[in-house]
Amino acid sequence: MRTLSLLVAFAAFASAAPSSLKLRQTVPAPRNWLDLGPAPAAHVIPLRIALPQPRFAELERLLLEISDPAHADYGAHLAKEDVEALVAPHPGSVDAVDAWLASHGIHPDACERSPAGDWVTVRVPVAQAERMLGTEFRVWQHAQDGDVLVRTTQYSLPAHLDGHVELIHPTTAFNRPRAQRTTFRFSSADGASATAPASNAKIAVPGSGASVDPSCNTTVTVSCLKQLYNVGSYVPRATKENAIALTGYLEQYANFADLRQFYEDQVPAAVNTSFKVVLINGGQNNQTLDQAGAEADLDVQFALGLTFPTPGTFFSTGGSPPFKPDNNSPTNTNEPYSEWLDFILKQENIPQTISTSYADDEQTVPEDFAKRVCAGFAQLGARGACLSNDGKNRTVFLPAFPASCPYVTTVGGTIHIPEVAVDFSGGGFSNYFPRPAYQEAAVANFLRHLPKGTFTGLFNPTGRAYPDVSAQADNFRIFLSGEPVSIGGTSASTPTFAGIVALLNDARLAAGRPALGFLNPLIYSLGGKGFNDITKGNNPGCNTPGFNATAGWDPITGFGTPDFAKLKDIVLGA
Repeated sequence: MRTLSLLVAFAAFASAAPSSLKLRQTVPAPRNWLDLGPAPAAHVIPLRIALPQPRFAELERLLLEISDPAHADYGAHLAKEDVEALVAPHPGSVDAVDAWLASHGIHPDACERSPAGDWVTVRVPVAQAERMLGTEFRVWQHAQDGDVLVRTTQYSLPAHLDGHVELIHPTTAFNRPRAQRTTFRFSSADGASATAPASNAKIAVPGSGASVDPSCNTTVTVSCLKQLYNVGSYVPRATKENAIALTGYLEQYANFADLRQFYEDQVPAAVNTSFKVVLINGGQNNQTLDQAGAEADLDVQFALGLTFPTPGTFFSTGGSPPFKPDNNSPTNTNEPYSEWLDFILKQENIPQTISTSYADDEQTVPEDFAKRVCAGFAQLGARGACLSNDGKNRTVFLPAFPASCPYVTTVGGTIHIPEVAVDFSGGGFSNYFPRPAYQEAAVANFLRHLPKGTFTGLFNPTGRAYPDVSAQADNFRIFLSGEPVSIGGTSASTPTFAGIVALLNDARLAAGRPALGFLNPLIYSLGGKGFNDITKGNNPGCNTPGFNATAGWDPITGFGTPDFAKLKDIVLGA
């Protein structure tokens, strides 16, 4: 026994022995970022170390099977423990990383680990991080908006960690995920309620039995969306099992007083009800009226207004750029998105529908990090959650992330009745993620009908294509800081579509069925059934008219907007 113990101890010591550093990643100096000089030595960086997930392919297979309505295991979502077992690293990787950290004086007890052990976080000063990674961290400031990050353009790792460390973040990542840009038009309304009687001359929705009041062409309310998307008089019943959640970052606060005014204006039955707030990583939900967040108010008011009385949760995650690192403020607050994903994956019970309206240009996110975050969304889907995200309001042909992740349902935007694609609707083709099998037929059909040579070289025709679906995205009437405001953006379409999904989940749960979970395989298997096809509009960019909306799937509106009544019948039969 002593001999065996001695051999084991020697093996551990040998694995900790230093080895030569090997360049792991290098990137060119980022465009529009100014190098302000070396980072302060005492500035603390939370280094997140990703260990490989050797069984991820198995998780992906199971996710696609339980999300495929034609599969025998459809709806058989995995338990938290099952998902964690499928993404757990090999014990040898854990030992190798622990030994490397120990060689730099970092004890295992000082490490924060994800439940599966596939992420290890250590908080170290810049000086120590530079020794560990053979690099120099510098302070970078964005030339346009002044945001400040502490980053490097290259880092190295000991050669013996090859195969044991997938990536370390944040190192070369200059992405700054942010709320989607919205358009404000302060309402000139005299305070009259949006529930006031409307005109009888309603507009028929093409291909649907629904009809909509003409006032909805200029002011979108909860009532408008219920008319347009054929919700009718449906009232949620599975309120003890079903839930919807919205994410908030960048000091976006959802205001209770604004919600009450919104309910008084549009959903009188919901007055005196509210939502649950969960604070993550020092997040807050400041209720000072002038601190109300437009994005947060929009998300909460419409998602909860559409789904009342379904319980709602607002996740407020701390961390907000810009941040100026110095020896007196040694805390990095620029990573709230990873913090939210870490938190939600630790929870035993998660909301069935989660809406997030935050993204960044795909090219600013290191590919290895984007793929690892996307794998986190796959874990949520395997547990029965649907995450919806909007394509970023941006120049077309520049993909957005996480909209480009194949495990996220991405929502484009429409306007007017009859609906047309709104010109700021995000859409395109990923340069990181290949086209998933579930959308092969639909996207291939679009590309076959695209005139030869159109936009050649401006997009990746083999990449994951998005959006998957769409919804109204402009002229939404919300209450912000006590005043009625008209607001627009694909950040409006995302909570709208999420609300419809939550209602579909309610119908299934009330019928004793499991929640829908990851939606994309179902959506594409329907081939447009249950959706209002949008065939007009385009999203201009790069000095081109951009992609056009057309019959069937297209990279501006996906399969179109939802018809709740038709989809309810479909999902109850699945």
